[in-house]
Amino acid sequence: MDKLDIKILSRLLNNCRESDRNIGKELGISGGAVRARIKKMEENKMIENFTIKVEPPILGFGVLYIVVSGQNIEEILEQITLVGEPFFVVPCIGGITVCGIVVKENLQQKIKLANKLMKDVRVLSIFEAESLGFNSNLTKTDLEILEQLIKDPRKKIESISKDSGLSTKTITRCIEKLHENEGIQFTVIYDPIKIQGFIPHAILAWIDGDLRETLKKMNEEFHDSFMQIPFIAKNQIVLFMYSNDIFGMDELTQRVRNMDNVKSVDLFIPKTISLPLKWLREAINDAKKSPTLHLGYQTN
Repeated sequence: MDKLDIKILSRLLNNCRESDRNIGKELGISGGAVRARIKKMEENKMIENFTIKVEPPILGFGVLYIVVSGQNIEEILEQITLVGEPFFVVPCIGGITVCGIVVKENLQQKIKLANKLMKDVRVLSIFEAESLGFNSNLTKTDLEILEQLIKDPRKKIESISKDSGLSTKTITRCIEKLHENEGIQFTVIYDPIKIQGFIPHAILAWIDGDLRETLKKMNEEFHDSFMQIPFIAKNQIVLFMYSNDIFGMDELTQRVRNMDNVKSVDLFIPKTISLPLKWLREAINDAKKSPTLHLGYQTN
């Protein structure tokens, strides 16, 4: 990989529906060159698949983040599903696994349950996601289109229209609405091991102070090193970054650690990444049965 490849991958991670032409325009190359590079990354299985990431609060659910130490991923997942459906699962170097769990109710009870269920692993951290004020106000039409995009996030508007029976105007308007929603992201699943020449990593910064102001400063200082848009969870800011080598990675980590309001940092280097969609399909199916046109889900 070269710097252009990593920049293209970064653009796709943040919006895989962005056109090759537009990506090329931003990076100073042709749309055809972008398309060829994406195709090569797919052929090499570095890009595993295009997908959609929906924050569970959009559909009225809570989220628990859990960090455990243990090598048996299948056993960890088996225990996690007794608490709720996995939202994302990221095994990292050093035997650490970071998971997001979708839960319907009684979050504090689920935290206690998760601690009791974790056998043969060491629970390093369990915390509830901070409410970021997601207000979905999704309609049943939005859900129909979202259902189509789960199958293929890069699906053309004309194809969605043909399969759904909705007009291209309606679909265009709905997709624009989904893009504007901070809790919905059209993205890709990639294989970190196959990113040669760069090290993708996540820095979890524990904040003691103004989260939004700290995130703004981090965006200003580190935007050139971001692979994905950072996100806030409780009193943490998660930065998805890349470095050329371990020394660059260590330097970035130290710079984050030395920032105002940063209490401590943890570094995670992913081995694999997965975004299970079972919970999302079931949630959409249930929501479509609602007797009202607008679902109006909103976090408290």
